[in-house]
Amino acid sequence: MDFSGIFEVDRGTGLLAPAELCLSPNRDSRPPGATLDLLVVHGISLPPGQFIGRYVEDFFLNRLDPTADPFFVTIKDLRVSAHLYIRRDGGVVQFVPFHERAWHAGKSVFEHRDACNDFSIGVEMEGADDVPYTAVQYSVLAAIIGVLKKSYPTLNALVGHSDIAPGRKTDPGPAFDWATLAQRLPG
Repeated sequence: MDFSGIFEVDRGTGLLAPAELCLSPNRDSRPPGATLDLLVVHGISLPPGQFIGRYVEDFFLNRLDPTADPFFVTIKDLRVSAHLYIRRDGGVVQFVPFHERAWHAGKSVFEHRDACNDFSIGVEMEGADDVPYTAVQYSVLAAIIGVLKKSYPTLNALVGHSDIAPGRKTDPGPAFDWATLAQRLPG
């Protein structure tokens, strides 16, 4: 599956077309002079290990019903977001424009720099540490990385959440196949 040429970034708005837009309130301005040079891949499913409904979207929009699942009570007060969310079927939702700071990395360090949210783009993949991601997700992610690198030439590092928050985070987990992603990345 080749999705190259499907996506484009509007540098003026920081939006990806044709992603579904659901603006999260969990965002703010990047620090002055921040350079986008890191892309962080995450994995998420709500409830954990289940791929049903729009719970992830509701979570990033602060609309998650804590009575819908016992796990939701434990996360009901968290305020998080990501720039993009790639569903298992390849659908893409954008929650934060790329020029704004999404609240995806939390306490994090990359190459001796703290606060990765300041200089990164966060992409959530609908998945779990121990459940293989779908072929279409890898193809969509690869196409998006290609267009992001063209739009933001300083974007030169690609890591998992576990790489910048070791011991605290495990996603996207061992089920995420970095070699498959690398094979699909454009030239």
